[in-house]
Amino acid sequence: MKTVLSKDGTSIAFDKSGVGRTIILVAGGMGVRSNPMFRQLETVLASHFTVYNYDCRGRGDSGDTLPHAVSHEIEDIEALIEEAGGAAYLFGISSGATLALEAAAMFPHNIKKLALYDPPFLLDDSRSPLPNDYVAHVNELLAVGQRDEAVEYFLQEALRIPSADIAPMRNDPEWQIMVALAHTIAYDGMIMEEMMSGKGIPLERWQSVTMPSLVLNGAKSEPHFGTAASAVAEGLPNARLHIIEGQTHQVESAALSPLLIEFYKGQKV
Repeated sequence: MKTVLSKDGTSIAFDKSGVGRTIILVAGGMGVRSNPMFRQLETVLASHFTVYNYDCRGRGDSGDTLPHAVSHEIEDIEALIEEAGGAAYLFGISSGATLALEAAAMFPHNIKKLALYDPPFLLDDSRSPLPNDYVAHVNELLAVGQRDEAVEYFLQEALRIPSADIAPMRNDPEWQIMVALAHTIAYDGMIMEEMMSGKGIPLERWQSVTMPSLVLNGAKSEPHFGTAASAVAEGLPNARLHIIEGQTHQVESAALSPLLIEFYKGQKV
């Protein structure tokens, strides 16, 4: 494990492996660098590139400086890019795709290629928007120590998992991992509240994202992911869309890694 200091002094933990051009992996909500899919992706990509697999602030081995702000998470990516020599490729998944996209808009000369999987934007009526008080309610639950309830609220409102399906999840070892990361549910909500409001996405803010970009979507992901992926691919100046057959939002590394290798190496996906 290595660390780099972000602009506000927060220590960001990452693993570095492989040789060649650098790819920075940006995880989605409550994702950590030790997640099996990310570990598998890191291992495969490291045969072709230098891979930075990091913990977003507040997760894993990274620090957590309050008050939290989305701008600090983008500064964390900036610190990793500087650590990598000032240039990198980015890959972001789910809400991590949002962070990667915002970072690409802010540092377009430092990010040479951008790949996104299932950006979680709401542009249709296939699901309801996040509640207006989503972040506030999560923080209220956390303030009184109701971390289990915060996880349940996240699963219900953000992931749309029925209550009947959540109850047995509490007996799964993964539940305690989510509970340990419950404070970052609000962080993730801050990243996504604009994009999941149902009021559109700020395509004009991303017009500086002119580097080659690949927007990926799982064919079996919930419908709003497909709508969003199509809109982002069409709205970015230099992007194309690729739908991965057989994949859900919980994409498998084996389906994802060959496409990323082809894209970052400059071959047609």
